[in-house]
Amino acid sequence: MPDNLSEFENKSVIITGAGKGIGRATAIEMAKRGAKVIAMARTQSDLDSLKEDIGCVTIKVDLSNNEAARSAMKKAGTSDYLINNAGTNVPASLLEMTEEGYETVMGINLRAVLICSQEFARARVACGGGGSILNVTSIAGHRGFKEHICYAASKAGLEGATRVMAAELGEYGIRVNAVAPTITMTDLAALAWSEPAKSEPMMVRHPIGRFAEVEDVATTIVMLLSDNASMVTGTVLPIDGGFLAV
Repeated sequence: MPDNLSEFENKSVIITGAGKGIGRATAIEMAKRGAKVIAMARTQSDLDSLKEDIGCVTIKVDLSNNEAARSAMKKAGTSDYLINNAGTNVPASLLEMTEEGYETVMGINLRAVLICSQEFARARVACGGGGSILNVTSIAGHRGFKEHICYAASKAGLEGATRVMAAELGEYGIRVNAVAPTITMTDLAALAWSEPAKSEPMMVRHPIGRFAEVEDVATTIVMLLSDNASMVTGTVLPIDGGFLAV
Protein backbone atom coordinates (compact mmCIF):
# COMPACT_ATOMS: atom_id res chain seq x y z
CA MET A 1 0.00 0.00 0.00
CA PRO A 2 1.42 3.39 -0.92
CA ASP A 3 2.42 5.57 2.01
CA ASN A 4 -0.31 8.09 1.35
CA LEU A 5 -0.91 10.12 4.48
CA SER A 6 -4.00 11.79 3.03
CA GLU A 7 -5.78 8.80 1.48
CA PHE A 8 -8.65 9.01 4.01
CA GLU A 9 -9.01 12.79 3.92
CA ASN A 10 -12.66 13.83 4.30
CA LYS A 11 -13.58 10.30 5.33
CA SER A 12 -14.87 9.19 8.72
CA VAL A 13 -14.44 5.92 10.58
CA ILE A 14 -16.21 4.45 13.60
CA ILE A 15 -13.94 2.23 15.70
CA THR A 16 -15.28 0.13 18.56
CA GLY A 17 -12.95 -0.85 21.37
CA ALA A 18 -10.78 2.10 20.42
CA GLY A 19 -9.42 2.80 23.88
CA LYS A 20 -6.70 0.17 23.98
CA GLY A 21 -4.68 -2.29 21.95
CA ILE A 22 -5.53 -2.92 18.31
CA GLY A 23 -8.41 -0.43 18.34
CA ARG A 24 -6.26 2.39 19.64
CA ALA A 25 -3.42 1.64 17.20
CA THR A 26 -5.92 1.61 14.33
CA ALA A 27 -7.46 4.89 15.45
CA ILE A 28 -4.02 6.50 15.48
CA GLU A 29 -3.17 5.07 12.04
CA MET A 30 -6.45 6.19 10.48
CA ALA A 31 -6.11 9.68 11.95
CA LYS A 32 -2.55 9.88 10.64
CA ARG A 33 -3.93 9.18 7.17
CA GLY A 34 -6.49 11.98 7.35
CA ALA A 35 -9.63 10.24 8.64
CA LYS A 36 -12.03 11.69 11.15
CA VAL A 37 -12.15 9.07 13.91
CA ILE A 38 -15.24 8.36 16.00
CA ALA A 39 -13.89 6.29 18.88
CA MET A 40 -16.10 4.05 21.00
CA ALA A 41 -15.01 2.44 24.26
CA ARG A 42 -16.39 1.77 27.72
CA THR A 43 -13.58 3.46 29.69
CA GLN A 44 -13.76 7.25 29.71
CA SER A 45 -10.11 7.76 30.66
CA ASP A 46 -9.00 5.77 27.60
CA LEU A 47 -11.22 7.87 25.37
CA ASP A 48 -9.96 11.09 26.94
CA SER A 49 -6.31 10.20 26.35
CA LEU A 50 -7.01 9.12 22.77
CA LYS A 51 -8.85 12.38 22.10
CA GLU A 52 -5.85 14.28 23.44
CA ASP A 53 -3.55 12.30 21.12
CA ILE A 54 -5.50 12.49 17.84
CA GLY A 55 -8.42 14.89 18.34
CA CYS A 56 -11.11 12.27 17.75
CA VAL A 57 -14.81 12.26 18.58
CA THR A 58 -15.48 9.97 21.54
CA ILE A 59 -18.53 7.95 22.58
CA LYS A 60 -18.55 6.06 25.88
CA VAL A 61 -20.62 2.89 25.52
CA ASP A 62 -20.96 -0.61 26.91
CA LEU A 63 -21.61 -2.67 23.80
CA SER A 64 -22.91 -5.60 25.81
CA ASN A 65 -26.11 -3.56 26.17
CA ASN A 66 -28.05 -3.89 22.94
CA GLU A 67 -29.89 -0.60 23.18
CA ALA A 68 -26.75 1.24 24.22
CA ALA A 69 -24.91 -0.17 21.20
CA ARG A 70 -27.69 0.89 18.84
CA SER A 71 -27.93 4.33 20.45
CA ALA A 72 -24.15 4.85 20.18
CA MET A 73 -24.22 4.04 16.47
CA LYS A 74 -27.08 6.47 15.89
CA LYS A 75 -25.13 9.11 17.81
CA ALA A 76 -22.07 8.45 15.65
CA GLY A 77 -24.15 9.10 12.54
CA THR A 78 -23.39 8.13 8.96
CA SER A 79 -19.74 7.21 8.47
CA ASP A 80 -17.61 5.88 5.64
CA TYR A 81 -16.08 2.98 7.54
CA LEU A 82 -16.85 0.79 10.54
CA ILE A 83 -14.18 -1.19 12.36
CA ASN A 84 -15.73 -3.73 14.74
CA ASN A 85 -12.78 -4.26 17.05
CA ALA A 86 -14.31 -4.46 20.56
CA GLY A 87 -13.96 -7.91 22.05
CA THR A 88 -13.67 -9.80 25.30
CA ASN A 89 -12.94 -13.27 26.63
CA VAL A 90 -13.95 -15.30 29.67
CA PRO A 91 -11.52 -18.24 29.58
CA ALA A 92 -13.21 -21.54 30.39
CA SER A 93 -13.35 -25.10 29.17
CA LEU A 94 -16.58 -26.64 27.92
CA LEU A 95 -16.99 -28.42 31.25
CA GLU A 96 -16.50 -25.17 33.21
CA MET A 97 -18.41 -22.77 30.93
CA THR A 98 -21.10 -20.69 32.59
CA GLU A 99 -24.14 -19.10 31.02
CA GLU A 100 -22.95 -15.71 32.25
CA GLY A 101 -19.57 -16.15 30.60
CA TYR A 102 -21.18 -17.33 27.38
CA GLU A 103 -23.56 -14.36 27.26
CA THR A 104 -20.75 -11.90 27.98
CA VAL A 105 -18.47 -13.18 25.23
CA MET A 106 -21.11 -13.76 22.58
CA GLY A 107 -22.86 -10.50 23.43
CA ILE A 108 -19.81 -8.32 22.80
CA ASN A 109 -17.90 -10.38 20.23
CA LEU A 110 -20.83 -11.25 17.98
CA ARG A 111 -24.21 -9.74 18.82
CA ALA A 112 -22.85 -6.20 19.25
CA VAL A 113 -21.02 -6.47 15.95
CA LEU A 114 -24.23 -7.41 14.17
CA ILE A 115 -26.08 -4.50 15.77
CA CYS A 116 -23.34 -1.98 14.93
CA SER A 117 -23.03 -3.33 11.39
CA GLN A 118 -26.79 -3.18 10.88
CA GLU A 119 -26.97 0.45 11.95
CA PHE A 120 -23.92 1.36 9.85
CA ALA A 121 -25.28 -0.41 6.76
CA ARG A 122 -28.76 1.11 7.10
CA ALA A 123 -27.21 4.57 7.25
CA ARG A 124 -24.96 3.87 4.26
CA VAL A 125 -27.84 2.53 2.15
CA ALA A 126 -29.96 5.56 3.05
CA CYS A 127 -27.28 7.90 1.71
CA GLY A 128 -26.66 5.98 -1.49
CA GLY A 129 -24.38 3.12 -0.46
CA GLY A 130 -20.65 2.64 -0.49
CA GLY A 131 -18.32 2.29 2.45
CA SER A 132 -16.69 -0.63 4.20
CA ILE A 133 -16.99 -2.76 7.34
CA LEU A 134 -13.94 -4.46 8.89
CA ASN A 135 -14.39 -7.10 11.59
CA VAL A 136 -11.59 -8.19 13.92
CA THR A 137 -11.72 -11.93 14.54
CA SER A 138 -8.92 -14.27 15.67
CA ILE A 139 -6.96 -17.39 14.77
CA ALA A 140 -8.87 -18.88 17.73
CA GLY A 141 -11.74 -19.26 15.27
CA HIS A 142 -9.52 -21.60 13.19
CA ARG A 143 -7.68 -23.66 15.81
CA GLY A 144 -8.89 -25.39 18.95
CA PHE A 145 -7.23 -23.55 21.83
CA LYS A 146 -8.20 -25.03 25.17
CA GLU A 147 -10.34 -22.92 27.52
CA HIS A 148 -11.46 -20.73 24.60
CA ILE A 149 -14.79 -22.43 23.87
CA CYS A 150 -16.96 -19.28 23.89
CA TYR A 151 -14.29 -17.04 22.36
CA ALA A 152 -13.64 -19.47 19.50
CA ALA A 153 -17.36 -19.85 18.84
CA SER A 154 -17.84 -16.07 18.76
CA LYS A 155 -14.94 -15.47 16.38
CA ALA A 156 -15.81 -18.33 14.04
CA GLY A 157 -19.39 -17.07 14.04
CA LEU A 158 -18.21 -13.57 13.19
CA GLU A 159 -16.26 -14.87 10.21
CA GLY A 160 -19.40 -16.57 8.93
CA ALA A 161 -21.36 -13.38 9.48
CA THR A 162 -18.68 -11.43 7.59
CA ARG A 163 -19.26 -13.56 4.49
CA VAL A 164 -23.04 -13.19 4.73
CA MET A 165 -22.77 -9.41 5.14
CA ALA A 166 -20.47 -9.22 2.13
CA ALA A 167 -22.98 -11.19 0.04
CA GLU A 168 -25.94 -9.08 1.15
CA LEU A 169 -24.34 -5.63 1.07
CA GLY A 170 -22.33 -5.92 -2.14
CA GLU A 171 -25.20 -4.62 -4.24
CA TYR A 172 -25.04 -1.39 -2.23
CA GLY A 173 -21.32 -0.97 -2.80
CA ILE A 174 -20.47 -1.86 0.82
CA ARG A 175 -17.44 -4.11 1.25
CA VAL A 176 -17.15 -6.35 4.33
CA ASN A 177 -13.94 -8.08 5.36
CA ALA A 178 -12.29 -9.44 8.48
CA VAL A 179 -8.79 -9.88 9.87
CA ALA A 180 -7.80 -12.81 12.10
CA PRO A 181 -4.76 -11.85 14.18
CA THR A 182 -2.52 -14.23 16.05
CA ILE A 183 -1.39 -13.39 19.59
CA THR A 184 -0.99 -9.62 19.47
CA MET A 185 1.24 -7.77 21.91
CA THR A 186 -1.22 -5.55 23.69
CA ASP A 187 -0.25 -4.64 27.25
CA LEU A 188 -2.36 -7.48 28.63
CA ALA A 189 -1.04 -10.01 26.13
CA ALA A 190 2.55 -9.04 26.88
CA LEU A 191 1.96 -9.91 30.52
CA ALA A 192 0.08 -13.10 29.73
CA TRP A 193 2.78 -14.40 27.40
CA SER A 194 5.86 -13.15 29.28
CA GLU A 195 6.79 -16.60 30.60
CA PRO A 196 9.07 -18.41 28.09
CA ALA A 197 7.62 -21.77 29.14
CA LYS A 198 4.25 -20.59 27.87
CA SER A 199 5.27 -18.41 24.93
CA GLU A 200 7.98 -20.54 23.28
CA PRO A 201 5.78 -23.53 22.30
CA MET A 202 3.43 -21.09 20.62
CA MET A 203 6.18 -18.95 19.14
CA VAL A 204 7.79 -21.86 17.27
CA ARG A 205 4.52 -22.35 15.38
CA HIS A 206 5.00 -18.91 13.76
CA PRO A 207 7.34 -19.18 10.74
CA ILE A 208 8.02 -15.46 10.89
CA GLY A 209 9.43 -15.96 14.39
CA ARG A 210 7.42 -13.50 16.45
CA PHE A 211 3.96 -12.56 17.67
CA ALA A 212 2.12 -9.59 16.14
CA GLU A 213 2.39 -6.02 17.32
CA VAL A 214 -0.74 -3.87 17.39
CA GLU A 215 0.69 -1.79 14.55
CA ASP A 216 0.92 -4.91 12.34
CA VAL A 217 -2.82 -5.39 12.69
CA ALA A 218 -3.65 -1.70 12.34
CA THR A 219 -1.79 -1.24 9.06
CA THR A 220 -3.42 -4.34 7.58
CA ILE A 221 -6.85 -3.05 8.55
CA VAL A 222 -6.03 0.25 6.84
CA MET A 223 -4.96 -1.64 3.72
CA LEU A 224 -8.28 -3.49 3.53
CA LEU A 225 -10.27 -0.28 4.00
CA SER A 226 -8.34 1.59 1.32
CA ASP A 227 -9.30 1.90 -2.33
CA ASN A 228 -6.33 -0.34 -3.11
CA ALA A 229 -8.50 -3.23 -1.90
CA SER A 230 -11.63 -2.18 -3.80
CA MET A 231 -12.12 -5.70 -5.23
CA VAL A 232 -11.72 -7.42 -1.87
CA THR A 233 -14.88 -8.37 0.04
CA GLY A 234 -16.01 -11.40 2.01
CA THR A 235 -12.40 -12.18 2.89
CA VAL A 236 -10.92 -13.23 6.23
CA LEU A 237 -7.24 -12.30 6.20
CA PRO A 238 -5.02 -13.96 8.83
CA ILE A 239 -2.40 -11.70 10.40
CA ASP A 240 -0.54 -14.59 11.90
CA GLY A 241 3.07 -14.74 10.76
CA GLY A 242 2.30 -17.99 8.95
CA PHE A 243 0.73 -19.76 11.96
CA LEU A 244 -2.20 -21.18 9.97
CA ALA A 245 0.08 -22.27 7.13
CA VAL A 246 1.95 -24.93 9.12
